[in-house]
Amino acid sequence: MIYLNLFWTFFKIGLFTFGGGQAMIPMIMREVTARGWISETDLIDFIAISESTPGTFAVNISTYTGVQTAGVLGALCSTIGVVLPSIIIITLIALLFASLMKKQAVGEVFGYIRSSVTGLLTAVLISLFMLVLFGISSVYDTSKASADYIGLGLFAILFGLSFIKIKGRKISPIILILISAVLGLLCYGFIPV
Repeated sequence: MIYLNLFWTFFKIGLFTFGGGQAMIPMIMREVTARGWISETDLIDFIAISESTPGTFAVNISTYTGVQTAGVLGALCSTIGVVLPSIIIITLIALLFASLMKKQAVGEVFGYIRSSVTGLLTAVLISLFMLVLFGISSVYDTSKASADYIGLGLFAILFGLSFIKIKGRKISPIILILISAVLGLLCYGFIPV
């Protein structure tokens, strides 16, 4: 039964999320933590890992959740569940693409979807920022707030570095990821949990 639950949960996530893997984060957080498959802390850690590893975010997070919950077969079920809606939708769109894209209503719908995705990504950014750097999981529960000054300092430095141009070129995102990994390991990797 867990295999069917994994498949169906990730099928719904894949079906009802537009805008790529990052737009899935709110739904994944709600569905996966509500069922107790992964803790919120572990999920946030894996979000960071799956963003910097090869492959699509949705496949990485669904596979990880499946493995953690029900082993290799669970990973297979959740991964198939998250990609199957895209395969079905892309196949249908490919069959109807030429006639659909000429319609004004289709263009307007995609315009509204882009706006919604922007809002979702902003909400994810704010909630992850609050949780990781201040320990606040909800704007309504600030009683447990405690600032992570090291994390805030690293965030400010890396955020600033992302805008710096050296010899007319911005720093490569790969270099920023490597710097982040090294600084994170130096600052947090040796602290016992």
